[in-house]
Amino acid sequence: MTKYVLPDLPYDYDALEPHISGRIMQLHHDKHHRAYVDGANQACEMLEQARDKGDLSKIAATEETLAFNLSGHVLHSLLWRNMTPNGGGAPTGKLAEAIERDFGDFKRFKQQMSKAAATCMGSGWAALMWDPVSARLLTIQIRDHQSQTIQGGVPLLVLDAWEHAYYLQYQNEKAKFFDAVWNVWNWTDVADRFERAQRFGLALEHVAELGAPAEVPPPGKRTQQQPAGRA
Repeated sequence: MTKYVLPDLPYDYDALEPHISGRIMQLHHDKHHRAYVDGANQACEMLEQARDKGDLSKIAATEETLAFNLSGHVLHSLLWRNMTPNGGGAPTGKLAEAIERDFGDFKRFKQQMSKAAATCMGSGWAALMWDPVSARLLTIQIRDHQSQTIQGGVPLLVLDAWEHAYYLQYQNEKAKFFDAVWNVWNWTDVADRFERAQRFGLALEHVAELGAPAEVPPPGKRTQQQPAGRA
């Protein structure tokens, strides 16, 4: 049977300081993420045993356990890659253009993403995702790891709003953590995920009306104005 494994961090525990402490990163990765990996593997084993015994009476609870732990594994694996030492700033290129198109500008996107994280009820995540149905970027608020999400959406950037992601350093001032994390975003990673996500489709037709992009006159070419008094 295929086993889920805990990926190594792509940097040292303390590489994101002072924005995220090394102690938080060590506990977050080594303890919390590992628990989700183990939980996902255990749930898969339980399903295999249930099939072998022909007893699926506990499938509802087992499927819920699998969804919770496997989603936690995926989101944390994304998070480690979404961050980098000396990161932050703002994206460039096609990702920046898409953010401006779908959110108005980077400032509005940042506010929306941070607010989605700050208003999670209980434990959850905020994420920037690519919606292949409407061919646009959206933010989503994920409850726990697997609930209140959008089917078919591809997460590009994820922000952990669980207390274990910040409490040891920021305590009850989680808004400060949601502000600090913008100093470590790896926009190169997010842009690469955005490029790949656009090649993903659900093979669905006639489920959204895609708006035409605004036409921008070429540089140096201005629209002619009619003389005053003429229509």
